[in-house]
Amino acid sequence: MEKPYILHMFTPARNLSPFDVNMALDAGWGAVPPYISVEAADVTGLVQDAIFSRGPKGVRRTGIFIGGRDMNLAMDMLDLARAAMVPPFEVSVFADPSGAFTTAAALVAVVEHHLAHSSGLGLEGVKVLILGGTGPVGAAAAVIAAKAGAEVTILSRRIDRAAEVAERCNHRYGSDITGIHGDINDHLPELIEGVDVVMNTARAGIEVLGPELLARARRLKVAADVNAVPPAGIVGVGPMDDGVPLPGAPGGAVAVGALAIGNIKYQVQRRLLVRMRESEQPQYLHYEQAFEVARDYVRKP
Repeated sequence: MEKPYILHMFTPARNLSPFDVNMALDAGWGAVPPYISVEAADVTGLVQDAIFSRGPKGVRRTGIFIGGRDMNLAMDMLDLARAAMVPPFEVSVFADPSGAFTTAAALVAVVEHHLAHSSGLGLEGVKVLILGGTGPVGAAAAVIAAKAGAEVTILSRRIDRAAEVAERCNHRYGSDITGIHGDINDHLPELIEGVDVVMNTARAGIEVLGPELLARARRLKVAADVNAVPPAGIVGVGPMDDGVPLPGAPGGAVAVGALAIGNIKYQVQRRLLVRMRESEQPQYLHYEQAFEVARDYVRKP
């Protein structure tokens, strides 16, 4: 009898995301036991309990998913999980806290795609402004875009918070060469005039970029909004928009909405979950692999 596919799902939160559970089961994992309120100190013991109980062949049908809401903690836990492996007792691990890595990967990949089609540009040297950029999706998008060569500024209501997140992203994920900047929302009227791309990752249901500010965005080429709850975070962006002209944008910018981004996110997460299950070798997956898959998906014929 073949051993079942088991994906052990760790989260520091009180509850596991039903979205992630559904995704794992739909990707072919047969059992998805939850482990809630997991702390970093728990990871080594949990991982070694999982790997030593199934034998070298059984570990091929075993995986670990790391959720939660904190991208730094998720990456810490992934590193701890990897260090706990004892080959040939080694399983795949996928970190995607609050879906932030797959959502951010989808966001940046679709923006890159529409930049190329509308303006013939890549991300290298492009000025990107991330509204509400201190949350997990905004921070992950900042890292991905900056590592692809963009000049990224994240905005927040608090300058200290924006500066703290930018510094942490540069230091931990960019080897201090990504150059992500933090700024305050009060400076949006000046900043908007010089940006090529705006991404909204702020809390749902709040208009962050209204018509008066949009009219000042003379260089804007792509506006992407992950908010599907009315009102739109960026005025004029509809949830189904996927490269359509943005009303009120003076430079002919195109819009990308939340459902267009969400479809790519879904495909990315599914493909990585399937990769874990089908791979003959252990996989360690996070925002970098998510971006690779997102890029491949949006470039499909």
